[in-house]
Amino acid sequence: MKALVIDTNVYCNAMRGEPEAAKLLRQAERIIMPVVVFGELLAGFKGGNRERANREQLLAFTATERVQVAAITTVTAEFYSLIINQLKAKGTPIPTNDIWIAAITMEHGGSLATEDSHFGRIDGIILV
Repeated sequence: MKALVIDTNVYCNAMRGEPEAAKLLRQAERIIMPVVVFGELLAGFKGGNRERANREQLLAFTATERVQVAAITTVTAEFYSLIINQLKAKGTPIPTNDIWIAAITMEHGGSLATEDSHFGRIDGIILV
């Protein structure tokens, strides 16, 4: 696997100590966290009572050598436009943030680790 792109639910489960998610992250040579996932996590932390601890844990995780926070680029936007049009043609929309996550996954040639089945509606995406 070239790169493991992680969705918000996989990160959260791993940090809670869920064995499957934790194992997946431990075994990955390279982990990509889309900036969209980073934003979803920060938004979630704001609504909880452990914001500071969660932020510190996230920053420590993303500071490791194996982890890259992937920004949205013009290449990402190209993949986004392809995915949007594909889903519209099928009549199977998914949440906009998830389209950006899928676009970043495709841009980086990675496999997406997620628990959201709707990513399976996207042609060409590799799911873990």
